[in-house]
Amino acid sequence: MSITNRFFFRSLSVAVLGAALAGPGLAAPHRGGEASLARGAVPDTTPQQRYQTAIREAGGGLKISLQECRALHAPQRKECESQARARYQADMAKAQAILRGDPHAGPVNVVGGPIRSTETVYQVKP
Repeated sequence: MSITNRFFFRSLSVAVLGAALAGPGLAAPHRGGEASLARGAVPDTTPQQRYQTAIREAGGGLKISLQECRALHAPQRKECESQARARYQADMAKAQAILRGDPHAGPVNVVGGPIRSTETVYQVKP
């Protein structure tokens, strides 16, 4: 067998092996993402669902706040981390109130007003 034939067969076997390992993942889209999006489009109706959403938001908020705190200098960082953890504890207390069915417990961390537009418009001046 010549060197050219060996190279051809090795290349072919690598291509076939790669296609076999890729399997149906390339042919079909990931279904978990679609299910998550579909679930997110449905409003929470039970206290348990609202509680789960609230603790996810509280944990996500803590994670983002701590990342932002790490960009600060040491004296400011300690204060920032302390405030972030205090906010997390307050958010978790609100989540517990939601689970208990407290009618006055609203969503956690409501910031800003309603969304006015999802389209960004740029004014180009001549």
